[in-house]
Amino acid sequence: MAGPGGGPSRRSHTKSRKGCKTCKKRHIRCDETFPQCRNCTKHQVRCDYMDSPTAMVPDSPKSPQQPNLLWTPEIDATIELWRQTNEFPFPELRVLPQPQWRAFSKTDLRLIHHLSSISNEMFRHRTSRLTIWTDMMPKFLSIAATYPFVMHSILAFSASHLAWISQSSETRNLAFHHGGVALKGLHEGIANFTKANSDGVLASSLLLAWQATDWRGWASLVTGTRTVIQAMQPWRHESMFAEYIAEHSPMPNKSFMNPVGSPISPDARREQLAIISDVQSSLQRLHPYLSRHDQDGKWVDQLRGYIERLRASSPPQTPEEQFGQLYALRKWLFWVPISLLAAKRGDVTVLVVLAHFYAAALALEPMFRDVGSVFCAHLSLRPLEEIIAVVQGYQDPRYDQRTQAISYLIQYPADIASSYKSRREWARQQAGEPSPVQQPPYGLETINLDLENQIAQYPYSQSLSPAFAPSPLNFISTGLVSGQTSPYLEVPRTTVEAYGGSSYASPLGSPATVPPPYSVSVPEENVFSFGMPMSMGYPSGFVATPTVWT
Repeated sequence: MAGPGGGPSRRSHTKSRKGCKTCKKRHIRCDETFPQCRNCTKHQVRCDYMDSPTAMVPDSPKSPQQPNLLWTPEIDATIELWRQTNEFPFPELRVLPQPQWRAFSKTDLRLIHHLSSISNEMFRHRTSRLTIWTDMMPKFLSIAATYPFVMHSILAFSASHLAWISQSSETRNLAFHHGGVALKGLHEGIANFTKANSDGVLASSLLLAWQATDWRGWASLVTGTRTVIQAMQPWRHESMFAEYIAEHSPMPNKSFMNPVGSPISPDARREQLAIISDVQSSLQRLHPYLSRHDQDGKWVDQLRGYIERLRASSPPQTPEEQFGQLYALRKWLFWVPISLLAAKRGDVTVLVVLAHFYAAALALEPMFRDVGSVFCAHLSLRPLEEIIAVVQGYQDPRYDQRTQAISYLIQYPADIASSYKSRREWARQQAGEPSPVQQPPYGLETINLDLENQIAQYPYSQSLSPAFAPSPLNFISTGLVSGQTSPYLEVPRTTVEAYGGSSYASPLGSPATVPPPYSVSVPEENVFSFGMPMSMGYPSGFVATPTVWT
């Protein structure tokens, strides 16, 4: 049909009737991608699809267009009441000031609820200081009331954890969205860095660094974190992170982004092998006490396998190679304590097992001289010392012989903690590192520029994901054929059998504890690789031997 004036017919146009409000305001076509349209993703703005009614429907693994947040009826009811009353479900966490909860979508509240429920139970049972991050979550949430980019860092952290559990690419994309918005806000916070927003900048830097899955992104964020901590020295006692700053001041004065490595001498390699042998020997002494601890025993087997792979592999030379070899251990340090403490929080065997994970990070630090201290070891020291203090109390004659015997296995982790602290102090003295330097609180132009240069060279992408993301080591489970999944990936469970067959409800209080419904058909790509190639070359020669608990 001819158009007006006899010209060519007008091309038909299909109107986007369900487009997001942002696209409608900009008069552009919305692709209606849920939960974040591509235009909003491109411009790093919040998409109101997050607030759409479909986002409020409990997610199902069968709904490919929705993030799988592992809803349960109980969680749904709790969050609905939260939305109606604006009352935080976990008052014990003492989040002050509280964010305006009504401003958040139901999806966002689900992500906040996930991490809050874990932290709440750890606080309730006085085990929060036995983990790396749960003790700090209330502070993060308090700061997030003022700084949205901190909240986006928290949401990314939670979504990525749920994505790892549920194997949901939609949930992973949700994490990437929040991470991108968080990094943009962090840029702006750095550009206007002052005493007032310093806690927000530090909180977001820590959360995003914990989520880094590749060396360059992690190195950039950690270098920025060091600069922030140095700038905060004049007012460190007023910071919500005063304890953290004291523990991490001064941070090692080294470039984590130096791509150049150095050869390992034969003497140094012999020392490394001796360290590995000591870790193996201690794990071997622990093994006979795990016959009644199936879950603990499997984790110890995983650690033993990891240590054996370190022995069989070429020693890492560059910081990137060191990061790659340490990544699996680092991920376990974040997640294993949460899992095991949820199952049997007061069990001395659990505490000794966790002590060996933390001690392994400290013992192996000399093998990873460029990244080991900041990446793993220093994070492990405080929770290890807390566990040592608790376990040594079980060496009292009032306890049965088995309990006392297991408690004495804490000696190796205790020795490792002591030697690590001595080694760190000696290294600081040799390097001539002074005590934290007092700096003017303002006039921070140099600091701002330094931070911006460090982070700008690493845009947030799929390589930033949480400490629970798939390991870049990409171990290949050759013992599993297509269609099979590891039974070990079902932990932590909702109920766990303790001594005498007693059943304890998981204190996580989160549907993340429910074993996910795994697909019966596994694609050729590793289900945990999230798009990463199955066969990756590692210059360090780290052997990707079979494993089932990555």
